[in-house]
Amino acid sequence: MATTEQDLRLKLLNTLLTTPHRDLRAVYPVHQEILAQDPRFYVQLAAWYADEGEVRDHKEMFVVNLSLSDFPGHRDVGLALLREMPPYQVGRVVDFIKGKDVTRTVKRDGRSEAVPEKQGLFRNVPRSMRTEIVHYLREREGEPEWFDSSVLQARKALKRLYAGLHIPPADRVQAVLFDESPPADSRLFALKAIAGAQTPAEQARAIVDNKIPYRVASSVIKHLTPAVMVALVHQMTPQELINNLGSLKRRGAMDNPELKALIEEKIGQAKTDVRVSAFKAKKAIEAAGVSADVAEKLDAVTEARVKAKGKIVRSTALLIDKSGSMKEAIEIGKNVAALIAGICEAGLYVYAFDAVGYPIDAVQTPPAKPAKKLFSGWLGGNAAKTEEEAPKEEHKPTLADWERAFAGIAAGGQTSCGVALEMMRRGKQAVEQIVMVTDEEENQRPYFVETLKLYSQELSVAPHVVFVKTRGASNQLEAQCQSEHVPFDTYQFAGDYYALPNLVPLLARPSRLDLLLDIMAYPLPRRKAA
Repeated sequence: MATTEQDLRLKLLNTLLTTPHRDLRAVYPVHQEILAQDPRFYVQLAAWYADEGEVRDHKEMFVVNLSLSDFPGHRDVGLALLREMPPYQVGRVVDFIKGKDVTRTVKRDGRSEAVPEKQGLFRNVPRSMRTEIVHYLREREGEPEWFDSSVLQARKALKRLYAGLHIPPADRVQAVLFDESPPADSRLFALKAIAGAQTPAEQARAIVDNKIPYRVASSVIKHLTPAVMVALVHQMTPQELINNLGSLKRRGAMDNPELKALIEEKIGQAKTDVRVSAFKAKKAIEAAGVSADVAEKLDAVTEARVKAKGKIVRSTALLIDKSGSMKEAIEIGKNVAALIAGICEAGLYVYAFDAVGYPIDAVQTPPAKPAKKLFSGWLGGNAAKTEEEAPKEEHKPTLADWERAFAGIAAGGQTSCGVALEMMRRGKQAVEQIVMVTDEEENQRPYFVETLKLYSQELSVAPHVVFVKTRGASNQLEAQCQSEHVPFDTYQFAGDYYALPNLVPLLARPSRLDLLLDIMAYPLPRRKAA
């Protein structure tokens, strides 16, 4: 069957669920295909994804392709997006275009072997990109504090940009980056002073005065005292704090009441910080091994950042394959449930299934309280009512609730992809979209597509199906849906949970057409004046 234009657009949207782990080659072919087939949509998607997307590898690939494109207007948008990137990402864009030879270690017959490999495009950096990077660097040079901050975060990338593109550095840049003799007013000079400070109080004062980031200070200060750590935490952004929670915990920060209170305050700020990645807080719980109260605050951060991405207005069913070897599907399903539960406004039904279905409900009923009299507040003759009669606030499940709700769900058994849907049919649970996490294999009745047809007829609905495919999945269910003219989308999960928040804008629109229309209407960025 010929691929439609909309299918080509959605194919690129599907890749947004994958994170290629700093290997831009993994997404380059798909970006190239869509760029060639629909250049007008590609540039719109690039602008939309720069603001709405989570995966930096895709953001970098959009800049690469637009900056090299000959389609009218593409280069200006690509260079405008480049200008907003931090230096380390600009360096990655340039490195991919120029290409490099690397040596990769692989194991063969139980022995390690060095294998040469080419990475990147091995093309010349366009003159327009070099010019834009010159403006980018000069802009930072004009503000010494901004430039010093960039050096502290991405020294190697900046050196490669100057040297690799043959951009003459200003005198101060030469001293800071290449001569290793920063001037006395530089934050880099202050860093040397911090390393040589005699007391923790002097170190803390220098850190605050010069805004030295945690990652840099912890590499030059051998022993971080509580006073020094307080100064460092004050300097951190909420995202930096979340990224370094494990390190702070190992250094005893959680054992100090003042430090712990400061850390919790900074975590609270992450709820409204647009720079905080939705799943970074959740993964910090696992990586850092924090206490239950801190974990609860990190859960609240993830909830807040997910909600900021949109609301799902269509009633939704999440069906999770738990048959044999589907351990990954269970983990994906758990994360997706936690991701979307708080933003589903029209109802969410969650089932795990093998040959039978298991309804999963993360809402816990609070324990009953003794009835007590409540009075209406006017004087004399007021009617009393009990607390049970008063309106009760709806309990919304947290991430921790979903972790508990999935207890006892383990991979095993035969596979009936239609059994959960059959339970929903009998329970008259009508939905407008179905998200199914699966490898698309089924070997027992009721089968998915035939059950879906019966479900649609009896409940008078036509739900859209979204397959979230595990690694190594087949296309069995997709082929059946296609032959029966059932509308569906597929999203290939590639193993990185940080990419899952990209599902939210794809599920939050009333239809996939609305999502495409939103993207096509998104304003394109403009290049800064030189």
